[in-house]
Amino acid sequence: MHELRQPGTSYGPRPIAPDLEGDLLFLLDSSGSVSYYEFSRVKEFIADLLKLFAFGPHDVQTGVVHISTTPTMEFPFDRYLSTGAVQHAIRSIQQVMGDTNTGKALSFAKDMLFSGKAGARADVPKVMVWVTDGFSTDDISQPMQLLKDMGVTVFIVSTGRGNYLELSAAASQPPEKHLHFVDVDDLTIITKDLRDSIAAKRLRATDISTSSFRLIWPKFLTRETGYYVLEYAPTGDPRRKLTKQLTGDHTSFLVSNLVPQTTYEVALIPESNERYMPPQTTRVTTLEGKTKKGGGDSSPSRSWSSFPKPISPARVLISDSRPHSIRVSWAPTPDSVSAYQVLYGPLPGNAVKLVEVDGSLNSTILDDLTANTTYLVTVSAIYKSGKEKALSAKACTAEGEEVSMPCTGTKFGDKGGRVVLTN
Repeated sequence: MHELRQPGTSYGPRPIAPDLEGDLLFLLDSSGSVSYYEFSRVKEFIADLLKLFAFGPHDVQTGVVHISTTPTMEFPFDRYLSTGAVQHAIRSIQQVMGDTNTGKALSFAKDMLFSGKAGARADVPKVMVWVTDGFSTDDISQPMQLLKDMGVTVFIVSTGRGNYLELSAAASQPPEKHLHFVDVDDLTIITKDLRDSIAAKRLRATDISTSSFRLIWPKFLTRETGYYVLEYAPTGDPRRKLTKQLTGDHTSFLVSNLVPQTTYEVALIPESNERYMPPQTTRVTTLEGKTKKGGGDSSPSRSWSSFPKPISPARVLISDSRPHSIRVSWAPTPDSVSAYQVLYGPLPGNAVKLVEVDGSLNSTILDDLTANTTYLVTVSAIYKSGKEKALSAKACTAEGEEVSMPCTGTKFGDKGGRVVLTN
């Protein structure tokens, strides 16, 4: 999915969630109860929170509403459609001052989230992040409940003391995942968790292979309250659409018998017998069907969350560490293994590359690496029966000289320049 860009400076690394779609609204306390210093720190927090999202009419759109005596819209959802433009707009926000009439702002936000005039889109997830110092001069319970009844996921970040019972009732459930109390100087502590939580409130794909992927989603329904209709088809070819009906207690489904290196449009439609729920949509691209035999090109970078997590203890060896390459070895190599998948990416980070190795081999060289960098390496054994087992290890590239260099880390033992993963 390509981001539609407007003129503006690009901030930060490449977005990590290119398949995320939704309208994300920030309800920003801009009243006189917030100091200039606090307001500037909150703006930095929002800018940092947003820098890893892709923006566009088929990606994330974001808008801002001020809480004041009278609520005002800083900008609508469809005004800024690139990372650079969004970053510049956030950093340019000026405080309005006035009273803290949060209830009025919530009613205004409800209209904005579902208004085409504000650039809101039908049938996409709606998320609101309310940043507050913990105080309001009017009632918030009724307008907040209306928002949640309409399917809006509400996150609350309180930089003041506030009333825990009131705010925990206002946030989406459970409050431990949707409510954060944090000092304004420590907002960076919650940035990643909040970003991940926002991204998690959606349909998404994991365990992506050449011919399948697993869809997972939050628990929207139960078996008693409705069912799901799942639709998927190759991009640009709706005639090949397949439809499946799933009971309401499903929160995942394995989509199989797919074509390698093909992008699929996926829609999950919750059919609730209690209230309307918007469809959840995503795009998923299956992996390339080539098998690497001890060397060759790797697949394009993907997110760690797109691949299966290690589920079985075993042994992996890291050796011959050089500035731009390392050798990865593993044991054993039973006849029942048809292939190995080696995933690797720098730490910290979320970009991952995939190498496939023939099942008769037990090592490969990973090259084109960055010097003096720690990598997380995961080796998955693909058995002929279809089962998978995986293991992980950390590896460090050398600083700049062509010498072997052991890597250190938790759960790893240094044995003569090799790293052994043990349980």
